[in-house]
Amino acid sequence: KAGVSAVSQLLDQGCTIPFIARYRKEKTGSLDEVAIAGIRDQMEQLSTLNDRKKAVIKSLKERDLLNTTLLAAIQNAGLLTELEDIYEKYRPKKITLAQIAKDKGLEPLADLILKQKDQDLFLEAKKYVSAQNRVETVEEAISGAKDVIAGIINEDVDTRASIRKLFVHTALIQSKVKKGKEDEGIKFKDYFDWSEIACKAPSHRILAMFRGQNQSVLLIHVLPDQEKALQIIEKLIIKDQSRSAHVIDSSITSTIQSAIKESYKRLLSKSIEKEYINELKAKADETAIHVFAENLNSLLLSSPLGQKRILAIDPGFRTGCKVVCLDAQGSLVHHDVIFPFQSNDTKAKKIILNLVKKYGTEAIAIGNGTAGRETEVFIKTIGFDSAIHIVMVDESGASIYSASKSARDEFPDHDITVRGAVSIGRRLMDPLSELVKLDPKSIGVGQYQHDVDQKLLKNSLDDVVISCVNQVGVEANTASSELLCRVSGFNKTIAENMVKFRNEKGLFKSRKDFLKVARLGPKAFKQAAGFLRIHGAKNPLDRSGIHPESYKLVEKMAKDVRLDIKGLMHNTPQIEKIDLSQYLSESVGMPTLKDIVKELKNPGRDPRKEFQAFSFDEKIHGIKDLVPGMKVPGIVTNVTAFGAFVDIGVHRDGLVHISHMADYFVKDPNKIVMVRQAVMVTILEIDVKRERISLSMKGN
Repeated sequence: KAGVSAVSQLLDQGCTIPFIARYRKEKTGSLDEVAIAGIRDQMEQLSTLNDRKKAVIKSLKERDLLNTTLLAAIQNAGLLTELEDIYEKYRPKKITLAQIAKDKGLEPLADLILKQKDQDLFLEAKKYVSAQNRVETVEEAISGAKDVIAGIINEDVDTRASIRKLFVHTALIQSKVKKGKEDEGIKFKDYFDWSEIACKAPSHRILAMFRGQNQSVLLIHVLPDQEKALQIIEKLIIKDQSRSAHVIDSSITSTIQSAIKESYKRLLSKSIEKEYINELKAKADETAIHVFAENLNSLLLSSPLGQKRILAIDPGFRTGCKVVCLDAQGSLVHHDVIFPFQSNDTKAKKIILNLVKKYGTEAIAIGNGTAGRETEVFIKTIGFDSAIHIVMVDESGASIYSASKSARDEFPDHDITVRGAVSIGRRLMDPLSELVKLDPKSIGVGQYQHDVDQKLLKNSLDDVVISCVNQVGVEANTASSELLCRVSGFNKTIAENMVKFRNEKGLFKSRKDFLKVARLGPKAFKQAAGFLRIHGAKNPLDRSGIHPESYKLVEKMAKDVRLDIKGLMHNTPQIEKIDLSQYLSESVGMPTLKDIVKELKNPGRDPRKEFQAFSFDEKIHGIKDLVPGMKVPGIVTNVTAFGAFVDIGVHRDGLVHISHMADYFVKDPNKIVMVRQAVMVTILEIDVKRERISLSMKGN
């Protein structure tokens, strides 16, 4: 509870999630980023609920409907659905059948029927027949009273709660194809006549059905058994059913039953169905977004090759392969075009050999799109004088980046093919630094990303990108503005001003120099400084993840063991001799001290795994080369709720269904694999016509 309160206060003060998680552990009880983000989201939900309460109270006051009891009920509502149920009775409505009946003076008759006294309904209804009230017959009076009762039942808080519970636990989600849409909607064939319990339906099926509905192919309904619903309402409305059947005028009971049925079919079921569909969609969105976020996190934190001289190739058959050479900092130093798939590839081989020799190439990155595998085979036939990594690189989104403003600004004199090849090479060097330039939705690791709540998706993916950037840390003197704007406490303006400062004033020599950047004040400095590194800085702490607010403490530690800062860093034996308890204070606790020690031992350590080269089976190039039972290496490209897609080098990813991911039951594919993970798979089935490949990881 204290941690939640502390997080709430820190967020209100403008602190970022990475900063709170990393540098305010004493206050939060060492809550991690996921927990802190959860608290933030709950705060936002409470804020939304409070805003809605204010709007409801204002509406009721303006119409002179608010009383003490109603106000207390509104203020005590803990959920938005509870609040809306309370407000349902008072919500401004269009003209309804119930309102028309009330205007005819039939509300007292409805009240009398609901009291269920032993009275003659026909005689009572006859009193309301009046030309003045536009009620011409007894039947019309009773029908109007039923309309009023139907409205009362629909607005009853307890009734709505009970029917909602029935929906949540028992409703079936049913989909049927629209007449005449069979051919147009063939991709939704599995859902042409589908039914299952809604609360147990997996998110991907729910989203698939809703997509079919949005494309006017499917009709969707989510409803429980109607008889059960009517029984529930009758128990709530009919006071004594055993007595009613014998003592009360049967016409009163049948009128109430008829009103119940009318209320459920015409009002209540439609209202709760719409509400529950929204709830199902929200939960499915949440699951799909979580899967996307997990995939994005794995992709952004995939192993970097590091600062190596790269030759990158954007493959192509007809237009040739665009070749670029990058230095160890990722700067473009040369570009060319080769045509290795013409009758004579000798010229292409010669160009590659000369470029490798001239620019000291240490690795070759090849885009995995069209002609990717063919280009890889060609490159591997060239005899190089030294060992060179040859790596297939996922080029998803590279074409989008190459046409972006940032790419045009960096390479105004080069076309999109050159920019695309540069992006492929930089992805091999440092996936994180390059991929932050893209809209995460274009990277290709999501599921139904265009169908889910776009605001929620953006917020979730932004959280992931910011978390990854700050986990790894950012080199202040080389980072792009796209990378810098993801640093804790920074925005686009500050990031651009950082780059402008470097270009005009020279490289940053100390973290103190950050305060000279326009719009970067003390508040932004405190949030960002610990996540920014300065390679070669005079103060070695500026190269680490130790926050400047702890510099004096570290200096005291070094002095106590009779070393300077430089002598203490990396000096594990001396560091382990330090008695941390003597440095405890009101503001500094053991979590911070342990983090400082960890950084001193390995300052600025990159949390990403070491790069390991991967190669596809050289005998396989197309789907026709596959045979059931064959075991082949692959790279996970996407993880979904129903399994994982794996690139095995045939231009079409295969699917490892969740039932084939392990020799035991798997509930969450993310617990088994992650994006960019190398795996061995067995070919189960190949459908060449539909280009579908079924894979298994069992026994591998």
